[in-house]
Formats: sequence, C-alpha cells, structure tokens
Amino acid sequence: MNKRNYQKELDKLISGLVKENQVPTLFLHSCCAPCSSYCLEYLSEYFEITVFYYNPNIFPSEEYEDRVGEQERLIAELNAGGVKHPIRLVKGEYHPEDFYAAAKGLEKEPEGGARCTECFKLRLTESAKLAKEGGYDYFTTTLTISPLKDAERLNRIGEEAGEKYGVRFLNSDFKKKNGYKRSTELSREHNLYRQNYCGCVYSKQSQP
Repeated sequence: MNKRNYQKELDKLISGLVKENQVPTLFLHSCCAPCSSYCLEYLSEYFEITVFYYNPNIFPSEEYEDRVGEQERLIAELNAGGVKHPIRLVKGEYHPEDFYAAAKGLEKEPEGGARCTECFKLRLTESAKLAKEGGYDYFTTTLTISPLKDAERLNRIGEEAGEKYGVRFLNSDFKKKNGYKRSTELSREHNLYRQNYCGCVYSKQSQP
C-alpha cells in the first residue's frame, strides 16, 4: 500500500478553498512557538486561526510558562506584522497529572514510542473536543513539523479524534516544503526560545 502524501492532500484542499473564495476557521494545536512559526505563516493565508496551546506534558512548570509566553509573544508579533487573517490564542488548562495518567506504565518506553502515542492522543483529543464545542471548521496540530515526529501516526490519531467529536481534522506533514527549515529561520528572526528536549520529564531525562 502506498503511503499517503499528507502535504499533497493539504495542497489540494487549500487549492479548493482559494478557488471557492472560502476562509474556514482552524483550531490549531501548538506544541511550542518555534514549531508553530512556519505553520502560522503558511496557514494564516488561508484560514482564520485560533492557536490552542495545550501541553500538560511539559516539565517543569517553569518550562511550561516560558513556552506559553513565547507562543503569546510570537502571535502578537505576527499580528503586528500584518498577517492576512489575525491569529487568536486559547491557553489550555495545565494539569500535568493528566499526562502522567496517560503515561502510566509507559514511563520506561523509549522516546518516540508508545508513551508518545498516548501523549499525542491526550492533546489531540482535547483539541478535537474544543474545536467541536467552538464550532470550528477544522482542527490540526503543529507536531508534524518535527523531523522526529511520525506524521502518519499523528494524522491517524487526529482523524480518530475528529471522528469521535464530529469535526474535520486537517491532515498535514508540515516538515515538507522545507517547513522545518523555515521554522528555524523564523525562530531566529523572532529570537524565539528553542528548547532542547520535547517537553516531558522523560524526554528531559533522555538528553545526553
């Protein structure tokens, strides 16, 4: 079976929106400001975006505050710079115990393994739920921009969460079209804090 080309799917969808002169609403789960930078630059041309910063996996709490602060600053700077469609921010609840409950029994899993799958499910399920409650046309996540993240797994989890709550998941592979490279350029331009671990205590412990 051929692997799906998620970027090609997104290109086709966006082409249709432009042709029909439609600007849908998008609830964009963001893992951090650096990863969201390219996604926002790219998608704000075609969608009215609300960024959903929901990451109960982040450890410690001071790190969480640093990251959400950078997200807020980036959005303010992008809006001030004149994005086509202004970007809003919704801050999710920070309850680390929810992440630890999801990761229970998987603490010793390698980075990128089953523990990460449960973490993705936690964040994308909450995103789908709030996207439905908010009446958004689509929801998606910035997570696929990372070269270390499996886009196929993320899109599958997103689609399942969307089906559960009745809201469309916007398939993506944001690392394509030099997306990750552009995110590093934008991070330098905006002087963004780029963390050296994914976020949770286990990923921090796995650092050399």
